[in-house]
Amino acid sequence: MRRREFLLNLSAVLPGAALAAWPHRTRAVEPTVPPGWRVFEIVTSVEVTAPSGPTQVWLPLPLSTPSDYQRLLSTSWDASGSRQSGLAVVPGYDVQLLHLDWQDAAAVGPVTLTHRVATRDRRVSLGAPPPRTHGKESTHTLERYLRPTRLLPTDGIVRATAQRICAHQHGEIAQARALYEWVVDNTTRDPKTPGCGMGDVGSMLRSGYLGGKCADINALFVALARSAGIPARDAYGVRIANSRLGYQCLGKSGDISKAQHCRAEFYAAGYGWIPVDPADVRKLMLEEQTGGLPMSDPKVQAARDALFGSWEMNWVAYNHGHDVELPGSTNHPIPFLMYPNGETGGERINSLDPSTFRYAIHSRELDS
Repeated sequence: MRRREFLLNLSAVLPGAALAAWPHRTRAVEPTVPPGWRVFEIVTSVEVTAPSGPTQVWLPLPLSTPSDYQRLLSTSWDASGSRQSGLAVVPGYDVQLLHLDWQDAAAVGPVTLTHRVATRDRRVSLGAPPPRTHGKESTHTLERYLRPTRLLPTDGIVRATAQRICAHQHGEIAQARALYEWVVDNTTRDPKTPGCGMGDVGSMLRSGYLGGKCADINALFVALARSAGIPARDAYGVRIANSRLGYQCLGKSGDISKAQHCRAEFYAAGYGWIPVDPADVRKLMLEEQTGGLPMSDPKVQAARDALFGSWEMNWVAYNHGHDVELPGSTNHPIPFLMYPNGETGGERINSLDPSTFRYAIHSRELDS
């Protein structure tokens, strides 16, 4: 049995090494959580049910860079029989993960990964002047979140659509608001979409079918924003608690194995990164009550207004990565890292198939 523990100071960040294996049972004093924050424990249990050769597993970690809405307090794991295990940072984005490796299929055993994370609700006051204390994002980072990716093109039909939507808007906030409203009005949540969707924006616009789930709908906002010259990014994560705002379908506690959720952000000078979530407006319309809710419903209208500029932090962000190259893998990059991923015998394991890749994620709120 191998066990690793890594406790983070509130201001600490993971080093940028490709693979960092931490000393056996490394410990530190867990930091005090400020008033107004909530603390959660998230436990992920993983089992490769039919290993067929050398096997690897990659598990997403919550963002380690502290913010005013999320702090990673500690990470620990047990990995039975693993030849190597360690925390890795994927170059190019902020994707942090746990990488586990077994050379012998017979040695592959269960994995348990535990996090403690502090969160507090996030809101940007767009009706007020920009705060004087806001720090500027680096030019390098903003350029990264303007670039196209394999599934988020910024030319062709994407750019033409964004230009049409933003034609009479001035300034990044007004343009982003127009894009947000257009996405809410023109998309639908498709319950038949596997997982959270793929976020293939070009295919969506070319086909004219704008149905999907959070990774599709919020990716559409991100690609349109980037093509309009507004830095934007997806935020991949998981719901960890029930909503305190009265939205039954916009939260999950206990067994959160299928509670993965993608959100979005855009950048505006003076305000910084601004949270949005058009996909949750569509989820609310479809799932909040039997038979659905119309767009005119007061609950939908309240959520539509709130989700441009705020997130209820009953959710934890993992990363903003696209086209993620899993360390040690010889297969093609994955679109994003939001689920446990694995390979055995050189073949990728389907993260959504419990017959070959069994995992469970549970969350509970702790006394802070």
